[in-house]
Amino acid sequence: MRFDGAVIKEQGVTFAIVIVKPFVLQSSTERSKMRSLLSNLFGRCPIILMTQNARGIPTYQGRRDIVNFLSRVHPSRIPWKSYSIS
Repeated sequence: MRFDGAVIKEQGVTFAIVIVKPFVLQSSTERSKMRSLLSNLFGRCPIILMTQNARGIPTYQGRRDIVNFLSRVHPSRIPWKSYSIS
């Protein structure tokens, strides 16, 4: 599986952001499966799931304080990287 994501350290908190398909955010089961899969790669840091609508406007799901922080950051300022896991 290939995906785009980022690991960020901000104000002493390290967290991961991963871009997912919209159906993942719409289902608690899919969110749990995705976080379980990603925890093998990112370890115990909080994982924020993100999707974008047709206009490129992001929607984040995860720890509330991190989501609030990300809502004030333009996605182009996030240091995206391609990841691959099997």
